[in-house]
Amino acid sequence: MSSNDSMTDPMAFAKKMFGNMGFSLPGMVTPTLDVDEIEKKVRDLKAVESWLKMNLSMLQMTIQGLEMQCVTLNAVRAMSQMGTSLTSGTAGTGDDAQAAAIGAAGGADALKQATMWPWTMMQQMQEQMKQAAAAVQQTAGKSDDEPKKKP
Repeated sequence: MSSNDSMTDPMAFAKKMFGNMGFSLPGMVTPTLDVDEIEKKVRDLKAVESWLKMNLSMLQMTIQGLEMQCVTLNAVRAMSQMGTSLTSGTAGTGDDAQAAAIGAAGGADALKQATMWPWTMMQQMQEQMKQAAAAVQQTAGKSDDEPKKKP
């Protein structure tokens, strides 16, 4: 072969370029005819695929968690700004002005109700428990008042 043939032959050019790299070119460029080698490559690639899918799902869960954290922090910040603007009674700029407008429209009562929901819920549960206990005592008192009949 002349050097002119190696310039027109792409395989000869690739062999010359990649020949000194330490790995064999036929395994990289030409497909193998060994079925066991192909099956081994398929198993290896499936293992890599499952690893990548697992990492992708973990990455997506991390992104969703961070997005939820960001939304939660923004909501807490907005509620804090609303609360401070409602308690101070002064309107600032931007979000403070909107919070003050909401406060003027009855947002203060809504904010108080929103912050007191655990207390309200506990009071309601206590009332329900008292009513249930009173009902049980009434039914127990009625059964005690009735004379016991002996057979």
